[in-house]
Amino acid sequence: MSISQDTKRRKARNTPTVIVIEQHTLARTTIVRLLEHELTGWDFIDMVSIETLDSALGMDVRLIALDLAGRTLDSASLNDDLDIIRDSFPEASIALLSNTDDTFVASQALEMGIRGYFTTSIPIDVALAGMRLVLAGGVFYPHPLVAHANRLAMRDKPQDEPRRVTNGNTHYLTIADFTPREADVLAELQCGHPNKVIAGKLNLSGHTVKMHLQHIMRKLQVQNRTEVVARLGQKTTSDITAS
Repeated sequence: MSISQDTKRRKARNTPTVIVIEQHTLARTTIVRLLEHELTGWDFIDMVSIETLDSALGMDVRLIALDLAGRTLDSASLNDDLDIIRDSFPEASIALLSNTDDTFVASQALEMGIRGYFTTSIPIDVALAGMRLVLAGGVFYPHPLVAHANRLAMRDKPQDEPRRVTNGNTHYLTIADFTPREADVLAELQCGHPNKVIAGKLNLSGHTVKMHLQHIMRKLQVQNRTEVVARLGQKTTSDITAS
């Protein structure tokens, strides 16, 4: 192997990666191309089934989107797939791709630790914002499923608590908490980018970025950027500072 080839492979393994497992070629390739346009600098791997998952071992896999393929959440086949994913990539978030808007199925997915539930009925811009929200440490529920998710989140909680479901030290958020643009800003903030970088990447003015950050902090009931990251259940870093 040449030095250049070895360098390229090492670089690929250090690049944040999303895996899309979907049996239908059109759906799979469409999802990947949309994500490639939305998330520059990321790698995307599409697979027909879980059988080729080993080919991604050693890569920095952040998210695995798995097609339900008509299966129920209690099916042995699906749970075997989820076990393999969790064993192979314990740090990766898992999202489900589904053709049903059933709120009971969505709430089951939340209880199972699934961080994204994407149905074929949601608009593309909402789905992309949802993907970014999951990658930023939140949990995505599309409308109208979010209404059911919020009822679960608010059950037995004081009325002045922000909308979230807690599981240990992890805070689960729904897309209803943020607009698509706020989700974009949130994802960039999670990467530690200052306001100027966020403004440049999202083609926004510095004033608009600050406005979105203020809205995000108010919705999360926090005082600064570091607390936003902490509220998402992620490690805070000393280099997350306001510009």
